[in-house]
Amino acid sequence: MDQKVRQFEVCTQDGSVDRHGNPAVRAKTGKWLTAILILVNQGLATLAFFGVGVNLVLFLTRVMGQDNAEAANNVSKWTGTVYIFSLLGAFLSDSYWGRYKTCAIFQASFVAGLVMLSLSTGALLLEPSGCGVEESPCKPHSTFKTVIFYLSVYLIALGYGGYQPNIATFGADQFDADDSVEGHSKIAFFSYFYLALNLGSLFSNTVLSYFEDQGDWPLGFWASAGSAFAGLVLFLTGTPKYRHFTPRESPWSRFCQVLVAATRKGKIDVNYEDMNLYDSETQRTGDKKILHTSGFRFLDRAAIVTPDDDAEKVESGSTYNPWRLCSVTQVEEVKCVFRLIPIWLCTILYSVVFTQMASLFVEQGAAMKTNIKDFKIPASSMSSFDILSVALFIFAYRRFLDPLFARLNKTEPNKGLTELQRMGIGLVIAVMAMISAGIVEVYRLKHKETASNSSSLSIFWQVPQYMMIGASEVFMYVGQLEFFNSQAPTGLKSFASALCMASISLGNYVSSLLVSIVMSISTRDDLPGWIPGNLNKGHLDRFYFLLAGLTAADFVVYLVCAKWYKYIKSEASYSESSAEEEV
Repeated sequence: MDQKVRQFEVCTQDGSVDRHGNPAVRAKTGKWLTAILILVNQGLATLAFFGVGVNLVLFLTRVMGQDNAEAANNVSKWTGTVYIFSLLGAFLSDSYWGRYKTCAIFQASFVAGLVMLSLSTGALLLEPSGCGVEESPCKPHSTFKTVIFYLSVYLIALGYGGYQPNIATFGADQFDADDSVEGHSKIAFFSYFYLALNLGSLFSNTVLSYFEDQGDWPLGFWASAGSAFAGLVLFLTGTPKYRHFTPRESPWSRFCQVLVAATRKGKIDVNYEDMNLYDSETQRTGDKKILHTSGFRFLDRAAIVTPDDDAEKVESGSTYNPWRLCSVTQVEEVKCVFRLIPIWLCTILYSVVFTQMASLFVEQGAAMKTNIKDFKIPASSMSSFDILSVALFIFAYRRFLDPLFARLNKTEPNKGLTELQRMGIGLVIAVMAMISAGIVEVYRLKHKETASNSSSLSIFWQVPQYMMIGASEVFMYVGQLEFFNSQAPTGLKSFASALCMASISLGNYVSSLLVSIVMSISTRDDLPGWIPGNLNKGHLDRFYFLLAGLTAADFVVYLVCAKWYKYIKSEASYSESSAEEEV
């Protein structure tokens, strides 16, 4: 009876399945019901993550006894490691576990790391009692206590990093891109996903940040652990309704097969038009054949059918050897990755700018006037203006700017800015943000107080730089998520999302490297350097202007890469073609 009913139910056309492995019924699975669960889950997980990350630089200076430059470097390395783990999560998801199982396992690790940090902070690290505030730093810790601390924060990095790229792609999986209505919702999902990410961190950057700034670190960390646990429970409640994609063979195996096959046929001429290219007749449900392109022609050798290939097929009596002959679609998948790499590299320097909010922006704010009468504003809470800016510009872009650009587009009517154009705008705004931060630092130094590491300039002068960073994120990171997800082959969707996070990772490492180089050069001849412990003795403004110049140069390179890029073109999916043939 169930089979007969299912025959009359409309299933998705993109190859997604339900939890039992059957074709997903459109009316009973996915769409906004499950997407909203995932968005709330993302908000709670982000609240938990930033409950630790937003004040980690202050925790390292006040509790762990590190100076400003060392703490900023360690935060950059930790944040970078978070996003390196995203590549591990993407690999396991695409190759073995699938996105649902990967999200559940890494979220459990995330919760375990937060509980461990909360316990170790309250029981081991806050000694003597009442320490951990600006006026009363904690005493030095033993090697054992330090190891426990780093073990817990890097377990958090593993859990959040492995979960993050998969939850974004898993949310997009809830919409059928081959359906006109759901396809539009899928595009909108990425904007709302990034909005949920930022709204989740709003509570961390305000309430939790305030308590942690006052030295109540265990309360902040336990709140983060509770939020992560609630998010995990909420995620599991949607299990019966989720749409899934069955993981395929390792994408790295398919990638290597193309390289090996192309190398084996290195002497074959590919500069003629009548190449006999192999296009496999067999396809998995939901897969799409990618049309052949002329770029990276040396890889086309992997798809050229030779007499040796035919002879080997006859001997085996079944199929071609995948390490000698690959389909056009498989070759084009490798070309897709190669085309994405230059664009991806250009986003790394933007991430250097972005990571300043968690380190140098906080240190700059802490050295400004943070009091409004008797109330002290935590420097890290200023990132709330970044979050508000993200929410404002996502709303403004979707409601006003995108329709406006669509009307002005004469080449392709009713189509707004492309993802590449939006990413370019994000880079331009990032340059403006760094110039603004540098100007604020110039005026902060003019109003510095010689008796302390502070200034009479109000911390609210930082608002423009935070607002511009938020605006740039909407154009850069939302555009990047959409771009990599739409341009990545079917079996590499999680890997594409991980690339977005990996650019943030490398941005943190590059930021750490830049700080080290700048301090090494600027501290010669017994000078205090650009970023000393007492910012009143340094020149943080020069570092900001340096970043503005580097990002401007990066924008020029990006323009060249974006103009060179060719968008992927696919035929209809196998399930879609089959449905049309039946009709």
